[in-house]
Amino acid sequence: MTKRTALDTLLELAQTRTDDAARRLGVLNAQGLDMETKLTLLTQYWNEYSARFQIAMQQGITASDWRNYQDFLNKIDAVIVQQREVLTTTRQRVEAGQTAWQSAKRTFKSYDTLAQRQAGAEMLRMARHDQKETDERASNATARKDGSR
Repeated sequence: MTKRTALDTLLELAQTRTDDAARRLGVLNAQGLDMETKLTLLTQYWNEYSARFQIAMQQGITASDWRNYQDFLNKIDAVIVQQREVLTTTRQRVEAGQTAWQSAKRTFKSYDTLAQRQAGAEMLRMARHDQKETDERASNATARKDGSR
């Protein structure tokens, strides 16, 4: 079993943080899409209702019907304004989530690079050690041959 280093622990923690940030970003993206869909539906509804109002006005409507149409369109307008504000806030959260994910990913990559360098240095050290042992054996074998003559 290999010995666990502090760098291994940091790398694992950075991976967990990156995964968590990615999950949060996914949730935020889904919320953003949901808010955009709601705004699109509200805008479509306003357009449809406004078209009905135009047709009704051409056919002739009472003053109270006209007020009802106007009041309802005004209410839909207010909801659309609110939805745009919610969408703006959601987009800001998505951007913040993306920044957090990118930061966590950069941290993970930094630790991963250090771990790879450390592994490379360890492999080089082991290769040098193995080469030294091989050279010693060869030197000892040569010395024994020369000594037996």
